[in-house]
Amino acid sequence: MGTQKQAIILVLDDDQAVRESLKFFIELEGYAVHACAAGGDLLKHPDLTQARCLILDYKMPQMDGFEVLDRLPRQHVEVPVILITSDVSAAVRRQAQRRGVRQIVEKPFSDGALLDNIQSLLTE
Repeated sequence: MGTQKQAIILVLDDDQAVRESLKFFIELEGYAVHACAAGGDLLKHPDLTQARCLILDYKMPQMDGFEVLDRLPRQHVEVPVILITSDVSAAVRRQAQRRGVRQIVEKPFSDGALLDNIQSLLTE
């Protein structure tokens, strides 16, 4: 379990308060967390290929979470993804499933619910 706790998790959210909050409470669990404000930043992040989990906001101004997901295979990145969104419509669920999203967590969410999802993905 010690190596699991050192897992790198990348967070993508355009809202600074959400990014800081996610980074803070996930780091409290012992994970290494890097938070990005834009999809392009995440796709260029030096730890992207070592990440064990991505937490992507669906609705983003320039490049949404699905666009980021679509670009990951071109960079040879295969990593479990948790999509966070306030729009959990059937259409969003279908698009997420087609792109291999492992979990969808609806905003607003509890820290515990998100951490449970992270831990279950890292122990699969």
